[in-house]
Amino acid sequence: MDGRCIAGCKEIFASFIHGSKGVAIGSKSGDCGMPSSIHKGQNPTRSNMIWESKVRRDERSPYQNEWNDLVDAIRNDKPYNETERGVRASLVTSLGRMAAHTGQEITYEQILNSDHEMAPDLDKLTMDSPAPLRSNSEGRYPVPEPGIVKDREYRDFA
Repeated sequence: MDGRCIAGCKEIFASFIHGSKGVAIGSKSGDCGMPSSIHKGQNPTRSNMIWESKVRRDERSPYQNEWNDLVDAIRNDKPYNETERGVRASLVTSLGRMAAHTGQEITYEQILNSDHEMAPDLDKLTMDSPAPLRSNSEGRYPVPEPGIVKDREYRDFA
């Protein structure tokens, strides 16, 4: 998913979605690299492609599209509120992070009702606070242990 910039590895920045019947490419060459596509099987070649998005060139930038929608709402006195979409998107990123770090399947309802603190006492964090994640006496930081630590991101051993 997304990017790899490790020396000696193929550089890639794309979003792949794998399923039991095929693979989809959410973006190519960056955050919003068009076109998106769906392929039969797990090899995303042109010969295996069963669908490709068709987006007009002037509508390919989601950033410009968002700006156009906002300006249109202002000029035409239309309601415009992306708060709910933004909150849901943020929650889904936390869901993905928790699933990756614990190795567990996490549902939308589970993350919505989770009592896990992603960073302890985050509501009390100030510019003078110690970092929420601290190293141990050897200078090592805790890391996720998927499948071992299943109810939180990592053990706090500071």
